[in-house]
Amino acid sequence: MKEGSNKKIGEPIISVRGLTKTYGKLDVLRGIDEDIREGEQVAIIGPSGSGKSTFLRCLNCMEDPTSGSIIFEGVDIADRRVNINTHREHIGMVFQQFNLFNNKKVIDNITLAPIYVGKRNLRRAKLKNALRTIANLFRKNKKELIPITKTKKEIVLEARERAMELLRRIGLEEKATVYPSTLSGGQKQRIAIVRALAMNPKVILFDEPTSALDPEMVGEVLDLMRALANEGMTMVIVTHEMGFAREAADRILFIDEGQIKEQGTPAEVFDNPKNPRLQEFLSKVL
Repeated sequence: MKEGSNKKIGEPIISVRGLTKTYGKLDVLRGIDEDIREGEQVAIIGPSGSGKSTFLRCLNCMEDPTSGSIIFEGVDIADRRVNINTHREHIGMVFQQFNLFNNKKVIDNITLAPIYVGKRNLRRAKLKNALRTIANLFRKNKKELIPITKTKKEIVLEARERAMELLRRIGLEEKATVYPSTLSGGQKQRIAIVRALAMNPKVILFDEPTSALDPEMVGEVLDLMRALANEGMTMVIVTHEMGFAREAADRILFIDEGQIKEQGTPAEVFDNPKNPRLQEFLSKVL
């Protein structure tokens, strides 16, 4: 927890046990055990090729682990029998290169996922109700139908209203109807964060969110992430920027050769590193 902070860190929301990832004969992750707690911001640092981004992408199974478990809200999402998409809806992802759809306007980028999920859930509810209605004809104990509270039009309207609310929050309301190609790098990354927020996630994963930005634009993104941290958003952030990690994180993980070699508060990791490999790494980047 950051020095001087009074915020409370909750119970683990993601628990990783025995996580490995191999590509052929290459061991990228080698038996990682770690808990990400609700409301904390965890920065992951380490040399290039150490497994940082692979670890991050395993947390929402964008990369399938070779072995081990990833428990998210009590469910092992690394189990291939689990419908990962259901759980991934609650784990946002922000990429280094923004990954916005250049052929869609800003507001359409933001509303694409919530509209899709909302309409899909509506279809599923209607189908289940139709099946229950038929089955109830032959049951003594009738099953209640699933309440249908929104129409397709209402789902779209609600998603667009939420998108505009988020755009107003970051001062980019006037950019709602433009295409991403007209935006600066800092604006694109803030839009990408807003897109993740539109799904009301419980965790957001950031894969080097500032490394593709010009130095003067880093502050725009950092300010938004700091605001999210103050609101208690759980965040896991892979970054090469040590100043950013020191300022944004409650806890630092140092990954090297596919293992967490050291972790602690920013002050512990940066001012009093104990692991020789971490000491060597920091001597080159600070």
